[in-house]
Order: sequence, then structure tokens, then C-alpha cells
Amino acid sequence: MEADPFDNPTCKTTEDVESFQGEKRKIIQPTSLKDPKLEKLKEALVDWINRTLKPEHIVVQSLEEDLFDGLVLHHLLSSLAGVHLGVDEIALTTSAQIQKLEVILEELNKRLGLQDSSVIKWNVKLIHNKDLLATIHLLVAMVKHFQAELNLPLNVKVEVVVVEVSRSGIKSEVQTEVLTEDSGAGSDSTSEKEDPIEQLLKLEAHKVNTVKKVQQGQQQCRRAEAD
Repeated sequence: MEADPFDNPTCKTTEDVESFQGEKRKIIQPTSLKDPKLEKLKEALVDWINRTLKPEHIVVQSLEEDLFDGLVLHHLLSSLAGVHLGVDEIALTTSAQIQKLEVILEELNKRLGLQDSSVIKWNVKLIHNKDLLATIHLLVAMVKHFQAELNLPLNVKVEVVVVEVSRSGIKSEVQTEVLTEDSGAGSDSTSEKEDPIEQLLKLEAHKVNTVKKVQQGQQQCRRAEAD
């Protein structure tokens, strides 16, 4: 059964969905928004930003509300990479904010070594629309690159609804999105891609027998249904 994207409080109106017609958008499930691990990660990122920008007397309280206009990202880039871009300090209008974000994210992506847009999990539109998922992905990437010694909460994952809007209607599916990996980085994604036979070989002998019995039972059920 497909998930209903409108169950999420971050997608409140029809206009919200129509705004990304033809795109795929990931929306964090409400249950995941309440996950203590996600809350700890958000707190860690807010603390990191505030420590980094303390000399500039900039204080962030909310990742969703305080980063969308480019001011904080501009100062982080300046502080962490020593980059001074020719953009306005404060952008008041929507067009000015978007233009500022374009310059900042282009430079940030270069600094992070990300040239392939298909692997980048954020963009100007998402950041300016206060998309929490994209904002966290960007900040985690910045921490890993500029201050890899910082210990962020490990193994933070959220359930997201992947929504695709077209003229024919709305398609959605639930996926698990990894925000930070565990100490054995990449182990989760590796196990998911392993061949089922390889996974069986790693099981203890009695567990392999249990799997075989289940498979045999399924085959017997199919035969009985066929008869």
C-alpha cells in the first residue's frame, strides 16, 4: 500500500505538492521527526554552527528557519574555508535570497568535491524551501569535510516518503534515508546489496536450516494451491 504524502505536516496544501510537479521530493515521515536520534543530530548541528560562528555573534536556533536565506551558510563557508564571496550580507527579497544561495552552493559543492549533481542531496530550491532533509544532508557533508574530527550522532536514519507528482497523479513510496552512518561506515548499504546466497552463507548452521524449512514450506503451500 502506498503511503499518503499528505499525512506529513510539512506538506500541508495542494500548492505544496504542485510546486514540485515533475520532480521527486523526499518528505520525512512524522514518526521519524520525533525520533530522539534525529533530535540529537539536529542539536549537534545547531551547536556546531553556533560554536563556529560565535566570533561573528551569529546564533542559530532552528535548522529549518535560520538557514534558508543563505546568511548562515555564507558565514560558515567564510569561516571554515576562508572564502569571501561577492554577495550581499543580507538578502531580503526572495529573488535575492535565491541568487545568493546559487552562488554559495556552487562554491560549497566545489569545496566538497561534488561535481555530479545526481549525487548531491540538496539544491537551491530545497534549501530555500526550508527542507529539513536537504539541510541536514548539506550540514553533515560540511562537518565531514571541514571538521571530520567532530563526533556527530551515529547511525541516524529516517523514513521518508518519496513523492513524484505528474499530470497523471501522485506516486509515493516509503524509503529509509541514512543521515549519518554507524562506526562501520557503509555496512548497512553493503548488506542490502549482497547476493541472498552470500547472506545465507554468513548465517549459523541452524539458522540456514530454518531458512531452508521456511522455503520448503512455501513450496509445499504453492503446490497445494496449484492442486
